[in-house]
Amino acid sequence: MQEKKGSFPFIKDIPDSEWKKLSEKKIYFGHQSVGFNIIDGIKDVIKENPQIKLNIVETNDPSEFNAPLFAHSRVGKNTEPKSKIDTFANFMEKGIGEKTDIAFFKFCYVDVTAGTDIEKVFDGYKSTMARLKGIFPEMRFIHTTVPITFKPTGIKGWIRKGKNLIKKIIGRPVFDYQDNVNRNRFNEMVRKEYNGKEPIFDLAKIESTFPNGTRSSFIKDGKTYYSLISDYTDDGGHLNEKGRKIVAEQLLILLVGLCE
Repeated sequence: MQEKKGSFPFIKDIPDSEWKKLSEKKIYFGHQSVGFNIIDGIKDVIKENPQIKLNIVETNDPSEFNAPLFAHSRVGKNTEPKSKIDTFANFMEKGIGEKTDIAFFKFCYVDVTAGTDIEKVFDGYKSTMARLKGIFPEMRFIHTTVPITFKPTGIKGWIRKGKNLIKKIIGRPVFDYQDNVNRNRFNEMVRKEYNGKEPIFDLAKIESTFPNGTRSSFIKDGKTYYSLISDYTDDGGHLNEKGRKIVAEQLLILLVGLCE
């Protein structure tokens, strides 16, 4: 089902002078596979908008942060959210934090499932980010919601459902109601803790919001939860060309706003 919500700002609404400010910043983004989708999306957006000039480099080497860049690299291990928190903190404390203007990392959808103790994960995240904020008070840290997955529907969905069934048989389901419920619950913790206080890149909201402002959702036990829009993915979890571009646009707009 779809629920009516607001839409998002557009790249064309940002003046060229603001993109120039962004190009002068040092940014670090830690991620895994969906993060690579987003990086590809940023490159797509830049191709269509030459006024956006970013030096995108895959690195976590502090020595490369002596000039403006948009650095990114893998952090931690999938299915182990604590490893991503610890790796990000380690990168910050071993040199990147002293040189960077904006830094953030994201969990993957496989990091939060039905069996995840989301309160424990969030407490660990919150305490680590508070510690980093104390060490690097001038840093703009961004908090990111956990990506969500797609529930197959219709003929197109049944084809995907068949593929997902195979994955489930071998132990790797892409969509499970309770997995997405836990991701939604975790994301609400992020919003409640940081909304209006520190920057949030609401990836899950972007993934579930159609261009007309409606949202992809499902109901479980009488409550509404959000899911990835089917047209934004080819496998139920990762972002395809369309999805990655939409997400990348909103990330870039958020980053521009932090340059003011």
